Amino acid sequence: MSSNARHVPVMLQRCLDMLAPALTEPGAVVVDCTLGAGGHSEALLKTFPEARLVALDRDPTALALAGERLKPYGERATLVRAVYHELPEVLGRLGIPKVQGVLFDLGVSSMQLDEADRGFAYAQDAPLDMRMDQTTGISAAEVLNTYAPGDLVRILRAYGEEKQARRIVEAVVRERAKEPFSNSARLVDVIREALPQAAKRHGGNPAKRTFQALRIEVNAELASVEAAIPAAVAALAVGGRIAVLSYQSLEDRIVKQVFAAGAATTAPPGLPVVPERYQPRLKLLTRGAELPTEEEVAENRRAAPARLRGAERIREDIR
Repeated sequence: MSSNARHVPVMLQRCLDMLAPALTEPGAVVVDCTLGAGGHSEALLKTFPEARLVALDRDPTALALAGERLKPYGERATLVRAVYHELPEVLGRLGIPKVQGVLFDLGVSSMQLDEADRGFAYAQDAPLDMRMDQTTGISAAEVLNTYAPGDLVRILRAYGEEKQARRIVEAVVRERAKEPFSNSARLVDVIREALPQAAKRHGGNPAKRTFQALRIEVNAELASVEAAIPAAVAALAVGGRIAVLSYQSLEDRIVKQVFAAGAATTAPPGLPVVPERYQPRLKLLTRGAELPTEEEVAENRRAAPARLRGAERIREDIR
């Protein structure tokens, strides 16, 4: 099955509706910071025929596949190999001072999950790689086989919110002494064996949190998100809008904090009149995070954990 056929973009219509007021003018620029298989990008180009698209992805395979998909749109689509926190550099190279729309669909893409040899999915046996760009960085296997036990515990707790981190790491350290880890199925088995029965009875696959933690570590995802969301807000023109889809609480918390800070006054307490330089820069477009409907989850089960937040730039920074 082609990536086009299998990929149903998450909460697509709501993302389009959220960005729409900013993308109707000719020459509007919208950035898809997480191109993936190109589903969101294609919909943006189709829905906003006057807009220009800049799309980022670190994965050369994704860029090649999405490039074919977006070829009919010609010069309206500019695809760039980059991690999303590199957005300011990308816009600088393209000579684009401000943009009207930004979309993030965080986490691992459907295309990467569906490619068995990438090692992202715990449901099928594959090499433990998990790099979004397989040409650089260390693999999940290298993390498992070389990190000190204390560092592995920290990663599982911080990035996977795994309560049984110490128990899992003790089992991993025992097993890697016998033979280094190379494939996902063995890791899943070790995790299952390490966990007490009570921990296996709820929360889905018991390996889910460990795989998430390894993926985030391998790709430095949270550090990228922490840099990328403020950079995207800074790139927005007044009236520009940003929509962010998150799939786990760590990402969503970062987005929430950046948006909340932008929507708050920075004035010292007690001022009778708040000067303009202290006024909010953002207006929130969602009350909390919007969740997918039952219909959206039925259409695409990967939408189930999604959280959508949006904001509009209402004021320039005043120094």
